[in-house]
Amino acid sequence: MKSTQFDPDKRIYGILYATITALFWGLLAIFIKVALKGIDPIALVWFRFAVAFTFLFAWFSVRDRKKLVILRRPPWLLIIAALGLTLNYIGFAKGIDYTTPSNAQIFIQLGPMFLALSGIVIFKEKLKPLQIAGFLVAGGGFYLFYHDQLQNLLKGHDIYITGVLWLITASLAWTVYASLQKKLVGSYHAQQLNLVIYGLPVLVLIPVINFNQFAGLSPLLWILIFFLGINTIVAYGALAEAFKYIEANKISVIITLNPIITFIAMTILDIMDVQWIDAESITLYGLAGALLVITGAALVVISGNKKGENS
Repeated sequence: MKSTQFDPDKRIYGILYATITALFWGLLAIFIKVALKGIDPIALVWFRFAVAFTFLFAWFSVRDRKKLVILRRPPWLLIIAALGLTLNYIGFAKGIDYTTPSNAQIFIQLGPMFLALSGIVIFKEKLKPLQIAGFLVAGGGFYLFYHDQLQNLLKGHDIYITGVLWLITASLAWTVYASLQKKLVGSYHAQQLNLVIYGLPVLVLIPVINFNQFAGLSPLLWILIFFLGINTIVAYGALAEAFKYIEANKISVIITLNPIITFIAMTILDIMDVQWIDAESITLYGLAGALLVITGAALVVISGNKKGENS
C-alpha cells in the first residue's frame, strides 16, 4: 500500500470519528442485553441487518445506482465474508445473552488478535516484539478476568462457559470477515461491499426467525431495536470517515478502548440502581484482567499497522 499523507489540521476529525465508533460500539452490548429481554438473539440480528441494508440500499438508489450491480453477482469471497459477519453478530448477541455486556466486550477483543495471528500464519507476516508482548499481556488478562467471573457468577458455570464459547466463535467469525473485507476493499467501494454483507444475512436468516415475536414488542423496545439497526450504519460510517484523516494504527487503538465505555456505563447504571438491566459482578482482580486484555489488544493492533498506512 502507498503511504497516505494526512492533514495535521484535520486530524481532530479523525479522532472524533473514531471516538464516535468506539462510543457506539461501547454502548452496543448494553442495549443488546436490554433488547434480548423481548426478542431472541437471531431475530435481533436479522432486524439489525435489515435496517442497515434498507438505509444503504436507499442511499445508493438515490446517489449512485451503478454500485447496486454488485447485488446481482457478488464475488464468492464476499459471500463468505457476509456469512462470517452474520455468525459474528449471532455469536456476540448470544454471548451477551448468556453472560454480561462487559464480559462480552472483553472476550470479543479476541477478534483483532485472531486477525493479527491470521496475518502471521496465513500471510507469513513477521511477528513483532511488541505483538508478542501484547499477546502475553492479553493472555494473562483473559485468565484473570475469566477466573474472576467464574468465582463471582450470578448464573451457573455452564451458562457462563456457553456464553464465552459463543463469544470466541464470534471473534473467529469476525476474523474471517475482516480478512476477506481487507482483501476485497482494494477492488470495491467499502459501502458497496456492505450492500451484500448486510443484505445476505437478511435472506439467510428468514427461515429460522419467528416473526410473531415482533408483534408483541412495546414501543420502547421498537425504538431500541431500531437504534441497534442504525448503530451499524453510524459506527461503520464514522469508522470509514476516520480513515480519511488519521492513520489506521491510531484508529485501532481508539476503537480497542471501547470496552472501557461499557464498563463505565455499567458502573453508572449500577450506582443509579436501574431495574431494566442486571448489575455486573466484577472484582478488582477482574478489572485488572480487563485492563490487561485491553492493553494487550492495543499493543497487538498498533504494532500490526504501519504508520501512515490507509487500510
